[in-house]
Amino acid sequence: MEKKDKIRIGLAIGTLGIVYGDIGTSPLYVMKSIVASNGGLNHVSEDYIIGSLSLIFWTLTLLTTIKYVVIALRADNHGEGGIFSLYALVRKRGKWLVIPAMIGGAALLADGVLTPAVTVTSAIEGLEEIPAFEALFTGNTTLIITIVIIILSGIFFIQRYGTMFIGRIFGPTMFLWFSILGILGIINILGEPSIFRAFSPYYAVELLFSDQNKAGFLILGSVFLATTGAEALYSDLGHVGRKNIYITWPFVKICLLLNYFGQGAWILSLKNVDDPFVNPFFQSMPEQFILYGVLIATLAAIIASQSLISGAFTLVSEAIALNLLPRLGIRYPSETKGQVYIPTVTTVLWIACIGVVLYFQDSSHMEAAYGLSITVTMLMTTILLFQFLRMKGRSVIMTTGILLTFGVLEFAFFVSSAAKFMHGGFVAVIMAVAIMALMYIWFTGYQIKAKLVKSAPLKKYIPTFAKLKGDLSYPKFAHNLVYLTSSRNPARVEHEVVASILDKRPKRADVYWFVNVQVVDAPYAAYYTVQDFDTDHVVRIQLKLGFRVEQDINVFLHQIAKDLISKGKLAQQKRQYTAKPGRSLGDFCFVIIQDELSTEADLTNWQRTIMKSKLFIKRFTTSPENWFGLEYSDVQIENVPLYLSKKKMIKIRERE
Repeated sequence: MEKKDKIRIGLAIGTLGIVYGDIGTSPLYVMKSIVASNGGLNHVSEDYIIGSLSLIFWTLTLLTTIKYVVIALRADNHGEGGIFSLYALVRKRGKWLVIPAMIGGAALLADGVLTPAVTVTSAIEGLEEIPAFEALFTGNTTLIITIVIIILSGIFFIQRYGTMFIGRIFGPTMFLWFSILGILGIINILGEPSIFRAFSPYYAVELLFSDQNKAGFLILGSVFLATTGAEALYSDLGHVGRKNIYITWPFVKICLLLNYFGQGAWILSLKNVDDPFVNPFFQSMPEQFILYGVLIATLAAIIASQSLISGAFTLVSEAIALNLLPRLGIRYPSETKGQVYIPTVTTVLWIACIGVVLYFQDSSHMEAAYGLSITVTMLMTTILLFQFLRMKGRSVIMTTGILLTFGVLEFAFFVSSAAKFMHGGFVAVIMAVAIMALMYIWFTGYQIKAKLVKSAPLKKYIPTFAKLKGDLSYPKFAHNLVYLTSSRNPARVEHEVVASILDKRPKRADVYWFVNVQVVDAPYAAYYTVQDFDTDHVVRIQLKLGFRVEQDINVFLHQIAKDLISKGKLAQQKRQYTAKPGRSLGDFCFVIIQDELSTEADLTNWQRTIMKSKLFIKRFTTSPENWFGLEYSDVQIENVPLYLSKKKMIKIRERE
């Protein structure tokens, strides 16, 4: 029992470091943003502070606790969470559901650029609050930005080595961070216990219509920053499990609220204000503790940044598997579940983060861009959650009530955040639109190809393949000739595949393999079905892999071939020359057919534009042989024109 308890405590502490980095660093800037939106500390009243805290409390309760912890965590896809996992669950309910999935995913990736920039900058700006460093850092934006860029660059640099080692300190560090948040909050609350009036929703509603609130409903844009990490909480479900989030969220929420209320109590205790735009988070600390506060805040910001980067890797890898993004090189730096590294994503995120820091210069301006994109993701998640609950047979009244309740709340936050558009929000929108355009081009191009590609029945050509196999006038091309086909029909393959075997240069082989890889909803599934057409020389494989499984076709196919030989469905392939005596398998040659857009393609102008864009993007993605784990295999690439239409034949005659 003691061992089990230790394991549970260890998992719970680890969960703090994996899940709560984003939402856990919100106290760095939420109250600062709320105070600044009303003109500074000189222009806030007791009712304003109480009302703001009430808005924070009910936002965390309704959106984070009820929507995500209570409802969304139950919408898991074999233990995995996040908007793409949710889409994979409900996509059969309507083709249109890909739209909210793409919009939400694009917005979440855009948010992943802003989070590291705003959290690290907010933490480093705390150096300005230390009296001993005031002369050095106050007004010295260049020095602060330099430190921020160095830290961010270091975070992105270590991605290639994996974060398993660093991850071991994430949990204890975040446990210390939340404990400090709670303790500091309690110390300040003891002097102003009346602050707990903020639990009443009356003060939240009153503030929205109060003359003391100069921002009006737009204050929700600042309040929303307190819950921006809720979507990341859902996305990290697969890393830690539902129970660990259930166990740890009450502790996290209590510590966050204590700190928010403590900052509010400190503001109410102020008599004379020298600088109306100081950060309440650091100033509410005992003066001798501020330096340590900045250090632990910086560590927490680094952890939050790392969590968002890892989340972006997961999000991109899932989108690739769902044909929403082009194939990118994916590496696995450790054996830890969920540890992936995508070099292209790392480079793009690093450049974008540094660009955001250099453009905005300080966290106050970054906050103007922050939050807008995540409101869109939350709205899209609500739409998909409604479909999930309907799929599970929940009543129309209950599901519609959930849709309307959270839809209205999130739309209100979206409208208030949209007011930030001209103050920096356009940066988040531009990034989200660019990612969305990429997703649209890739997914639509995939759909166009799937509809127009021609297929051929395999059974019709089996006698021809048998004849070619025994025709010794042609040199043997390979023992096993493998074609990767996009056709999911077990009886058919693309016409170009048959033409490659028979027409270009007849390819004689002992066994002709036709392999289709289908990505299934279960994230870590790996199984296959076989169709051999009652032959020993034609094998049609349907390989079904989860959207988180690396598509290492060479490894899987060798395993399948050995299984078929052991069952007597394939003859042993003795090799006269081999470095490994006793091998029962011959050589494998993989043929990959790549598409090129033909000038004769029967497409509309819009479809042609989409396909040209898709093929252009494809030039910058990982090669098919690398994607399918064939970089060390015998691979032949053949280029074929896409979508040749039937053209009217024009006869030509000799000129007399």
